[in-house]
Amino acid sequence: MKTKIYENLVASKKAGKKKFVVLIDPDKLKTDNIDQVIDLAHKAEVDCFFIGGSLVMNDTLDYCIMKIKEACQIPVILFPGGSMQLSYAADAMLYLSLISGRNPELLIGKHVETAPFLHASPLEIISTGYMLIDGGVPTSVSYISNTNPIPASKDDIAVCTALAGELLGMKLVFMDAGSGAATPISESMIQAVSSKLSIPVIVGGGISTPEKALANVKAGADIIVVGNAIEKDPGLVTELAAAIHSVNNISIT
Repeated sequence: MKTKIYENLVASKKAGKKKFVVLIDPDKLKTDNIDQVIDLAHKAEVDCFFIGGSLVMNDTLDYCIMKIKEACQIPVILFPGGSMQLSYAADAMLYLSLISGRNPELLIGKHVETAPFLHASPLEIISTGYMLIDGGVPTSVSYISNTNPIPASKDDIAVCTALAGELLGMKLVFMDAGSGAATPISESMIQAVSSKLSIPVIVGGGISTPEKALANVKAGADIIVVGNAIEKDPGLVTELAAAIHSVNNISIT
């Protein structure tokens, strides 16, 4: 089984190197914008692309992946919102278990259905504990998954949920406030969760400024994911990458 991408994420965490991921939702990104986003991401040395969304109602998943592959060597990781969002053209896939909810289909049910196909695929499969955090507005994820997010003020619940994910063998924990969140995840929750885990922590949802991205990595996030803000303003890729990567040049003595 392939482990190259995950091993890189773990090595970066141990070295204190923070990563920036651009999320592309094939349903939302305008076709004429994708070339600009890829070009900016390449120049800014973005670490990875996540590809996926809550619905993906068109046939642009493979199109987006191939456009990236033709333009650069940045790894492409599937971030599926459903069991049908699969493409062997990607490099890896986050195998998401919605550990913040109590919907058995998204905890294990869909995984049973897709496991034989993924086992035979060329994709690197990365088991990920997915935690939906209340971002102040209803999200597609909470509606489609029929689950409630963890309250934004309940750091202790987030910590216990993340710990359970790690103890169950998850390789990553992804804390997400959802696309277009009015309130991004607090630094106090990020710090509380990251301080208890030994596995990499991904944070996304509602991050729209370099200042917030920088605050999140300083609080302990290992990987920052931004999608919605970049859909609105592709130029943010450069500023966000610079902010997140700026901490990688700080010597720790």
